[in-house]
Amino acid sequence: MAFQLVLMAALAAIAVADRSPYAPHPTYQPAYGPTYQPAYQPSYHQPAYHEPAYAEPAYAPRPSYGHYPEVPACAANGTLNYCLEDKEYPEYEVKHAIKTHKYGFLELYADVADLNTDNSVDRLTKLVEETYICPSETIYARPLRAKNTDGKWRVIVNNVKVDYDEFTQSVRLETCLTPGSKCPLIPDCYETSCLQKWIYHRFVVYDSYDQYFPFAIESFRLPASCACKAEAFAPDH
Repeated sequence: MAFQLVLMAALAAIAVADRSPYAPHPTYQPAYGPTYQPAYQPSYHQPAYHEPAYAEPAYAPRPSYGHYPEVPACAANGTLNYCLEDKEYPEYEVKHAIKTHKYGFLELYADVADLNTDNSVDRLTKLVEETYICPSETIYARPLRAKNTDGKWRVIVNNVKVDYDEFTQSVRLETCLTPGSKCPLIPDCYETSCLQKWIYHRFVVYDSYDQYFPFAIESFRLPASCACKAEAFAPDH
């Protein structure tokens, strides 16, 4: 009996000695329960997209401001591409624009002032002093409107007096009276015809729709002379 007690005490001492405070502790893994799947499919309402209720805006045609009138009133009943008289000439507006943009206008005007025909015809006192082969009409004019090389009718700054200055732009115009006809005073052995010649002349023009600077220099095709065109003479054999 005593032996059994001693044995049990020894075993107990061994058990106590094996318990170390630094012994690793068991790692516990949480046990998750089964994953539950819903037995139904969620039904989400799909949004219904509709076409916009408003229509596309209907834009009116771009307004025409009459920037380039096709034919002004002064040329409505004629075939010329310039007007020497114009009842609708905007003289007041041109004067006001010159006063407002005086320095810029004077720079342009100085560029074409040397082209003024008045300086080149001082030696002529009458048109009969000039000699012509083909019949023609010659004038020294100051056009008020003309069609430029782009086919646009323009207001030409002419006969406008501002303060003590008068601004004019003149040009010599010669128009054939019988273009295509045989040249007079030429022997019949020559094949001849009267031919209208043209010149490109520059004028300072006024554009009322240009609010920044309403003046510019543009080119115009004008009748310059009536020439006689002769073919090479071929004698008969």
